[in-house]
Amino acid sequence: MNFVQPIRDPEKIEAIKRFLKEQNKRNYMLFLIGINTGLRISDILKLKVGDVKGTHISIREKKTGKQKRIRITPSLRRELNWYIEGKSDDEYLIKSRNGRNKPIGRSMAYKILRKVAERFHLDEIGTHTLRKTFGYHFYQQTKDVAMLQEIFNHSSPTITLKYIGVNQDSMDRAMTKFKI
Repeated sequence: MNFVQPIRDPEKIEAIKRFLKEQNKRNYMLFLIGINTGLRISDILKLKVGDVKGTHISIREKKTGKQKRIRITPSLRRELNWYIEGKSDDEYLIKSRNGRNKPIGRSMAYKILRKVAERFHLDEIGTHTLRKTFGYHFYQQTKDVAMLQEIFNHSSPTITLKYIGVNQDSMDRAMTKFKI
């Protein structure tokens, strides 16, 4: 079974960002929003320009129906500012080229990530990769599993650690040292 994993290597993340920024600004923003907010792909795709103009993104999560408020990081703010310049508040951020004002679909988001995975030799990539990448790096920087659990609306710290692959990292390290 293939399990979607976070992108752990910060240098690879930077390389992906550079590549996407050169190739396609919309896909770059999809990636950036995902790794900087931890939002699910279904919530990213429904964002409009007006949703990201303030200091926070306020949404009702599609999956849980819960209200969520996420602070926009300074680096994401800088990138959003040039991206949304001249766009109207009701325009979708991750807009499809088909139709007047429609977001890309989940399957197109998956295709974008698959192309990135092929280009950068990544396995186990899916639409949850962006959310898991955010969670993995948030945890590595803060070690605050309780905060991450709340951000992700998980029911326990164990679920959160398993979700972001930290338990897998620990098991991998233990197995590397193990011998009989």
